[in-house]
Amino acid sequence: MKNTEEIFNIIIEEKERQEALNGLTSTSRVAQWRLFAYVVAYVIDLLRQMFEAHKEEVSESISKFKPHTARWYRNKALAFQYGFNLFADSDKYNNKGHTDDEIEASKIVKYSAVTEAESQSRLIIKIAGENNGELSPITEPQKEAFISYMEEIKDAGVPLTIINYLPDLLYLNITIKRDPLVLDSSGNAISPLNGDIRPVDTSIKQFLRELPFNGELILSKLTDNLQTTAGVKDVNIDGASSAWIDPNNNDYGDATGIYMSKIPESGYFTTKDKNGKYLVQVNYVV
Repeated sequence: MKNTEEIFNIIIEEKERQEALNGLTSTSRVAQWRLFAYVVAYVIDLLRQMFEAHKEEVSESISKFKPHTARWYRNKALAFQYGFNLFADSDKYNNKGHTDDEIEASKIVKYSAVTEAESQSRLIIKIAGENNGELSPITEPQKEAFISYMEEIKDAGVPLTIINYLPDLLYLNITIKRDPLVLDSSGNAISPLNGDIRPVDTSIKQFLRELPFNGELILSKLTDNLQTTAGVKDVNIDGASSAWIDPNNNDYGDATGIYMSKIPESGYFTTKDKNGKYLVQVNYVV
């Protein structure tokens, strides 16, 4: 972006390249041709500033009247800063006086997905934070602040549903045909590789960890993943079901069978219940 002086210098350089203007030899700052060149440079710079101002006004008007996309809402959910204020009439945070570490620590929403409700005009925003490296809900005070933030920045007339649940419980019943040279009858590695004592359990955990937030759990892909596990010759998923939080009583409902695939209601799965019980049953056969 050029200012008046820079535009003026460009004009002078171009004048020097034009043989027809060789007669203009005076280098005095008050030479008439130099004054005219400066006036032209000033007018060009002024027009540039007017065009830039007009562009900003148009962009601002579009942003005010154009409905935001689901991706915009997702990005705004991830941009939430707990304990920070927004600039007045803005969706931007006032981070003045705060360090980069403080700003980063305030961004407690680590995962988000936004979808449209099927039966009504409503956006569903699923969120999750992290606790010791594991996906988990944000706290109730944090959720209260998050809801206030989203209500402040959302488009007028757009109802929102915020889902900040404990993970869906995933129940699996699996039969593994094992290689007796690699796995014992309980699924333990006979010669653990890199400390991996139970390869099948590790593969299931890694598969779920790599599943995108609010991603679809596809049972055939889980089968394919398990078949690449050390000591596994064949796999059959005998049964799969899941249970999720009932918002009416804030507790898990009855498990429902999974046919081929399932998107978690909370956005993510766990294979342990709230008491730490492992929900995957594996039957090892030869």
